[in-house]
Amino acid sequence: MKVLNNKELLKLLPKITKSEFGKDVTALKYIGGGSFGKVFKGVLSDGGFIILKVYRIKDMNKNEAKQLEILSQNTTVTMPEVYFTYNDSQVEVMAMSFIEGSNALNPLFLLKNREKKQKFADSVIEGMLEFHSVTNNTFGPVSNPTYNSWLAFYEDNILTPKLNGLKELSEKGKYSKKKFKVLEQAAEFYRTNINEPEKAVLIHGDLNIMNIMADKKTMKLNGFIDPCNTLWADREYDLFQLLNMWGNSFYLYDTYKAKCDMSEYCDFKVAFFGAINEAGCLLTSGVHMPLWEILCFNRLKKEMKKLGLLK
Repeated sequence: MKVLNNKELLKLLPKITKSEFGKDVTALKYIGGGSFGKVFKGVLSDGGFIILKVYRIKDMNKNEAKQLEILSQNTTVTMPEVYFTYNDSQVEVMAMSFIEGSNALNPLFLLKNREKKQKFADSVIEGMLEFHSVTNNTFGPVSNPTYNSWLAFYEDNILTPKLNGLKELSEKGKYSKKKFKVLEQAAEFYRTNINEPEKAVLIHGDLNIMNIMADKKTMKLNGFIDPCNTLWADREYDLFQLLNMWGNSFYLYDTYKAKCDMSEYCDFKVAFFGAINEAGCLLTSGVHMPLWEILCFNRLKKEMKKLGLLK
């Protein structure tokens, strides 16, 4: 669906907030965006703050609102409170509470000492493990998990659709045939060597450093935001985002592995999940991030070389 430009949204969002929330927005500014939306921060007439997120994909606001509700019930880490969702022919919006701090993509966090980074990692992973302690008998979307097998759910809903789409792009010259061949080879190894996880667990689905809020000075964890694909899933599917961007500069993935027993091919799985996810952004209405895709693809090649799949 079309997303209005920022100038249009700055005029429209205060009207929607007044109508749906009963409060005036006295100031509003664009603060950033991700693959699937734009985010605005507003000051309310009572002095409080409000976050207004505008989506590129139909009904994604309603899905994320439900995901936030379920996740916030299953962790002690602060998560945004949803104020309202709004959908019409022009715009799809979710309004929520503001969490103080900066997301951990802020380069200033790279300058923190090892002790602060490790305390940060410990807090993030402890919160993540609270999600992962919640189990379910079936796999799939939190609203309707119907699969008895993670491997079948992933194959039907993620892997096959993305590979088919990337194959079509490669045949049209819009995606590297060499890269696609590597993904096909990795997929074959995944299909023939990866075992079914013991149980389905609740996952955030997009817990990269852009979605982890922390205090700029102390690096104390303030909250998690922006779930994108919350599922009942293999818990290792939640880990590739920890490595996205410069996530492991904060020891996130290594800290998770130190606290849990991992599967035999965990490093390969995480790299594979990440590479498929990032390449798959070419097929959606989201924004494709070429650098992130390259980093994920190179991580996958590294793991495949360890397994003797590539020279």
